[in-house]
Formats: sequence, C-alpha cells, structure tokens
Amino acid sequence: MAPHPPTLPGETWSDTHRPTDPRTGRETDWLMYSNDGFRELERHECLRRLGQAPVGRIVHTRQALPAVLPVNFSLDYDGAVLLRTSAASELVRAIDGSVVAFEADEVDAVAHSGWSVVVTGSATVVTDPVEHERLTRTGPRSWVPSPQEVFVRIEPELVTGRELVGGRSMYGVGLTGAT
Repeated sequence: MAPHPPTLPGETWSDTHRPTDPRTGRETDWLMYSNDGFRELERHECLRRLGQAPVGRIVHTRQALPAVLPVNFSLDYDGAVLLRTSAASELVRAIDGSVVAFEADEVDAVAHSGWSVVVTGSATVVTDPVEHERLTRTGPRSWVPSPQEVFVRIEPELVTGRELVGGRSMYGVGLTGAT
C-alpha cells in the first residue's frame, strides 16, 4: 500500500484515502494546502465574501504565459462571476471559451489577517439578447465604459477559499510579530 500524503494533526484517512478535516470531522475531497495553518472556507462562505469584494483578478493564459488583470465584477444569482468590458478588448478574445481562474481577497497587513477566494471555471461571452439586457440592468458597471460592451460569465465550477484570522494559524500558534 502506498504511503498516505502528509496530514494535519488529528487528520485521518478513510479506506478510499479521502482526508477527514480534523476541525469538522467530515470527509473532504481535498484540503487546499492541508498543513499551512489557514482555515478553509466553505463554498457558501466563499461566495458571500466574493459578493462583498469590489475588485478581483482574472487569471488566464496570454501567449502561453499566465496573465493576471484586476477587474471589477459582480456575482450572478447562481454564483457565476460577471465581468463587463469592451467588446473589442483583448481580454474578451483571450478568455471566451477558456477555463480561467478568478481571485478576490481582503488583507489586513497590520493585523496579519485576511481571506482569499478563487473561482475556477469556463468563461463565456453572454450572447443571448434577453440575458444581455438583464445583465445591463443588474450586472456590474464598467469602470471604463465603451460604446459596445459585453458581459463575460465565469461558471463557478470550483470554488475554494481560505482565511487567516488575527495573525493566528488554525493551530493556535501566533505568527512572528503578531500580537
């Protein structure tokens, strides 16, 4: 039998090698980085926090290299990330039909605390006229308006998040310099 991957203190493994989160006692498909001391956020908590963030970062491939751009956004009723941009933008051409990542966070460098949420999924330009009209009324407002704008929808296929509270790890150990 192959050795098990590293575990958190108290973490156990079932016969199918699915980790059990020691904080909740529940099996999980995976722990983001199971031994780094951050608290993982549940999907609903990730989406709640995303809904409060004004700006995030779209991560995509540009000329075979990773590219990261800050963008304003909103969440749709189903948790999809919505972007609004110029129909002629290079971003639209780069991401339409591709799998992308979208990240938003909030960090307090003084208190050594914060959170980060990543949504990974397919990005598509909204082409349905009825849907486009709905998003014109309810979707994000462009910070750089243009004559012809499109909406890009990122499906929330994988939603992950993590948090560090008050400069302390989930192990209860204070971080260097934290009070």
